Amino acid sequence: MQRILAIAWLTWKAAFRFRLFLLIAALLLLAVVGLPVLVKSDGTARGFAQILITYTLSAITALLGFSTLWLSCGTLARDVEECQIQVVATKPVARWQIWLGKWLGVVSLNAVLLVLAGASVYGLLQWRAARLPAAEREILRTQVLVARGETKAPDFHARISAQTEQLLQERLKQTQVANADLPEVRRQIRGQVEANYEVVPPGYTREWQIDLGLAAKFLRNQPLQLRVKFNAAQASPSGTFIGQWRVGPLGTAGAWYSGPMSLAPNTYHEISIPPNLFDNQGVVTISFVNPNDTTLLFPLKDGIAVLYPQGSFALNFARGLGIILCWMALLAALGLLAASFLSFPVAAFFSLALLIVGLSSGIMAEVVSSGTILGSNSPPTPLQHFFTSGVMIPLYQGMLTVINLARDFSPIDALSSGRSIPWSDLGLAFVQIVLLLGGILAAIGIFLFSRRELATAQGNQ
Repeated sequence: MQRILAIAWLTWKAAFRFRLFLLIAALLLLAVVGLPVLVKSDGTARGFAQILITYTLSAITALLGFSTLWLSCGTLARDVEECQIQVVATKPVARWQIWLGKWLGVVSLNAVLLVLAGASVYGLLQWRAARLPAAEREILRTQVLVARGETKAPDFHARISAQTEQLLQERLKQTQVANADLPEVRRQIRGQVEANYEVVPPGYTREWQIDLGLAAKFLRNQPLQLRVKFNAAQASPSGTFIGQWRVGPLGTAGAWYSGPMSLAPNTYHEISIPPNLFDNQGVVTISFVNPNDTTLLFPLKDGIAVLYPQGSFALNFARGLGIILCWMALLAALGLLAASFLSFPVAAFFSLALLIVGLSSGIMAEVVSSGTILGSNSPPTPLQHFFTSGVMIPLYQGMLTVINLARDFSPIDALSSGRSIPWSDLGLAFVQIVLLLGGILAAIGIFLFSRRELATAQGNQ
């Protein structure tokens, strides 16, 4: 361990020698101070705080991400190209210790920079909040600068899948369907089944029962919020739709009625509701009346949820920064892997290319969901069908599985909306991103670096 720490210290000295640490620190502080001046909010304290958290943390993540790739590629590749690594390799230091020492140095450098930038963001938020009127401070305290737990409606996907297969088998008994068209027919039937759980026709009432679980024991006299999102079958002249909510146990006089509310589609709305509106089993009953002349659709995944206070913002903010640090550790491993067998310019290009592929997961997910990479509506030829279904779709599915191990965590979105980041999420992020993905990259990088002939670089000088 002493040898690994010595290599990490040499990485720190190189970062200070080339003034990289000071440059990145200055850029991070500039982003924290300058972005709130340039970005405009909706004029409310809540909107400003959300934009401040979103833009500053996104800028911090981007700056640290690119600097991490640059430093991790350069610290190993340049040492090999400038024949400095040969001096270290001749000492009683194993190649794997050199590699891990470089990685530890880059990660620890990122940790210090992330703490510096995060403390600046947190201090700026608290300073701006202290200058607001009492009513605005209360809104921030309950909706943004807080860690709120989230409970959603029951998951009906298993029931939907069973009903889809049942209807599909009934369809196959009545109509012959080609094997190539079977995925599309199944997708259409599933969409029809999901609509039964999502849509609220005009003049109808939709009811959800959300179980708060064990959290209900700690939520007496605590403020709660409904978070809702819906889509509309048709646009309205005003761009909004009227909705009426009822929250509370059935058959009781203590239910809460919202009255008519004007709500915009395709956006999240948070509606404050009185406390203690759940029954003795911790179940919140929510009813929505659609008085509009068009159908409204509440998505199964994020259509409706109940938010409740769960912890402090400071600790939640620290957990969010911890997940960002896990991302930086993965990028450091990626950069060192590329530098283990490539020159500095090629390693940087290779790392950036893989990063762009990872950021393009939305396109791959769309291709997998549609089942084709062909843009035309004409039936595919047998060769095209084999290439799409047998090669590209499985390849994209495998890539998405790997990418989603890191992309499943979204600390910036959670922090900007005041949602809690559990310790379990931070632990899972460390296991999936650092230990699993980072460990695989480290094993490959150490193997390639151990097999690399360092004297070749010296002979080419």
